[in-house]
Amino acid sequence: MLTLHFAPNSRAGRIVWLLEELGLEYDLNRMDFHPKDLKSDAHRARHPLGRVPVLDDGDIRMWESGAIVEYILARYTDGALKPAVDSPLFPQYLQWFHYCEGMVMPPMNTIVVQTILLPPERQSKEALDQATRLLTRALAPINETLEGKDYLIGDFSAADVMLGHSCFMSNRFGCVGEELTHLRAYVERIEARPCFQKAINT
Repeated sequence: MLTLHFAPNSRAGRIVWLLEELGLEYDLNRMDFHPKDLKSDAHRARHPLGRVPVLDDGDIRMWESGAIVEYILARYTDGALKPAVDSPLFPQYLQWFHYCEGMVMPPMNTIVVQTILLPPERQSKEALDQATRLLTRALAPINETLEGKDYLIGDFSAADVMLGHSCFMSNRFGCVGEELTHLRAYVERIEARPCFQKAINT
């Protein structure tokens, strides 16, 4: 049985979403997104930095969300939610799968730090403004690629689990402008998926 160590409003939501989309059974260890849980001795024994997600699969333990997604697809599906390696869509799938952590999440992390994690006296408007500009620029190519498509490579895939979750969070922070019409519609489609709703409300 897979066990997912989870806290709400974090990257761990991607893994719940994926497990639900695939219909896999799993146990959930739900923690608060708070140092009392994440920085506890028990959780630091699972993750050296006290973060989530952490996936346990028997003797195997993993704690990078992208690696967890790839592991689950490889170990528990027969090619589900990703194109075959020889498909012309495979390079696009890889690009958008990794675009999430490479381009979207770095400025998003800064926004979270500057608006939520730091006390007001330590927040930097300059750092926040710079991160917001970087995130806006990073979202523009996603908007362009979604023109005429429901999902990033056409059909729903694990790239949408990775990047779509980040687009949802970007929208929550008010960073998806009205001009990004394709991206806004994409976020609405993601929010309408029952498995996403379960993940985000866990």
